[in-house]
Amino acid sequence: MKSILLRALESGDKLEMIYIANNNEITHRTIRILSVEFDSFTAFCYLRNAHRTFLMKNILSITPKRKKYNRHIS
Repeated sequence: MKSILLRALESGDKLEMIYIANNNEITHRTIRILSVEFDSFTAFCYLRNAHRTFLMKNILSITPKRKKYNRHIS
C-alpha cells in the first residue's frame, strides 16, 4: 500500500480511497497525496475540501482514480 502512496506522491495522480474513521464512519474519498510518513500520510481530500491526515491502518481500499472516458457512438 505504501508503494501506491509514494507513486501518487511522485506523479501527483489522484487516488480513490475507502476509509474507516476512528468513529467507525466509512467514507469514499478522492485524495491527492501531499506527504507520506511511517504509519500515516497527509493528503488533500476532495470530499472535505481540506488537507487531512490519514492513518494507513484505517484504509479499507485504495486505488488510482479511474479516468472517465466519453465514448461517442455513431
